[in-house]
Amino acid sequence: MIDVIILAAGKGTRMKSPLPKVLNTIGGKPMVEHVIDSTKSIDNSRIHVIVGHGAAHLEERLAGQGVNIIHQEEQLGTGHAVQTALPQLQPWGVSLILYGDVPLISSNTLKQLIKLVDENSLALLTVHMDDPTGYGRIVRDRDDNVVAIVEHKDANAGQLAIHEINTGIMAVNNEDLNRYLPKLENNNVQGEFYLTDLIAMSVAEGKSVRTTEPDSPEEVLGVNNRNQQAELERYYQFVKANQLLDSGTHIFDPNRIDVRGELICGADVSIDVNCVFIGKVSLGNNVKIEPNCVIENCEIGDNTVIKAFSHLVDSKVETGCDVGPYARLRPGTELAANVKIGNFVEVKKSTIAEGSKVNHLSYVGDAEIGTGVNIGAGTITCNYDGVNKHKTTIGDDVFIGSNTALVAPVTINDQATIGAGSTITKDVPEDNLAVTRSDQVHRSDWQRPVKQKKEPK
Repeated sequence: MIDVIILAAGKGTRMKSPLPKVLNTIGGKPMVEHVIDSTKSIDNSRIHVIVGHGAAHLEERLAGQGVNIIHQEEQLGTGHAVQTALPQLQPWGVSLILYGDVPLISSNTLKQLIKLVDENSLALLTVHMDDPTGYGRIVRDRDDNVVAIVEHKDANAGQLAIHEINTGIMAVNNEDLNRYLPKLENNNVQGEFYLTDLIAMSVAEGKSVRTTEPDSPEEVLGVNNRNQQAELERYYQFVKANQLLDSGTHIFDPNRIDVRGELICGADVSIDVNCVFIGKVSLGNNVKIEPNCVIENCEIGDNTVIKAFSHLVDSKVETGCDVGPYARLRPGTELAANVKIGNFVEVKKSTIAEGSKVNHLSYVGDAEIGTGVNIGAGTITCNYDGVNKHKTTIGDDVFIGSNTALVAPVTINDQATIGAGSTITKDVPEDNLAVTRSDQVHRSDWQRPVKQKKEPK
């Protein structure tokens, strides 16, 4: 049995956020959820999250994720945090100790760390850094055995020259943990109980401290302020971009794409600069995304073009569609094959069947539109009466003239035509022309207003 203990009780004062630090995001997901997700593939494990500041926010966010929440009423250091979990750990097995503000730790690294633990050793994750300033140094003897961890402020000149640092991530037998933790002391300036003291206790008992390193140092970087969050965000996005490039996606600039969730791309997809993908987004084969688009929880079919500055949320777009520029698809929009949505068009909770066009400057909401429909510029489905939403139904091969208001609930039947400038309040029969206009009046005696000259002062 593996007990995964994630320390997530810190306030994160330097983040200057009302949220608990670990709920701030990397890649659109709270940092602590990155850590949880990395541990879910560890066989035969239970996940414990130690909470303190903002516990209610964390409990709400993590509800339903199958984790055990443990409250640390006072934050008295890392050793004290793990002490709070002791009563809920298995008396046997191994505990893996992680940090909710170290979000990019990988499953592979954690599995390698766990393999190093046996009855005569604990395992510690270390990393070599070009600049180890501020980190505890790993001190080894002549036989390369770990003998101590020395904090930066306590290190002598020789120890300061060491580039191998302590990440704080470790795996320990639960029997050892139950024996060592009650012996921790807080004889330090901060008055805190430090988990690193377990290393000295283990060495004193003659146990070995085995170490491994992650594939990249970014895996063990923590976030304590907004600068560090931004730096880790850029690294995370660069990794995502390179994964997409390796899979064959054409990305115009890997430094100018944000994936805040899961992005699945088919063959020959191209993504221009400054595009943001949120939640789960699927792009079919030969899809082209032009610059400055935001796409959230959408499925985009083959051979579709999403033109610049378009915003799509919770929508489904079939093959061969053309959307934008400056189009907005709101939740519940479904476009069938070969639909055209033009510039400055907004569609909400509507289905538009194959081959239909809404080319420019129109609003379509709560509507069902048939095949081969042409909706002219400035058309509005008036779907809201101030209290309730109502449906507009448009049949196949309908032509809607420009500057038309369709006052729902209303049905425009197949092959009907609506004259430009009409306000339609009644159902229109099949093959009929509907026009509602005031008579045009000409007045020859009308005088255009003239601007009056001001008298000089």
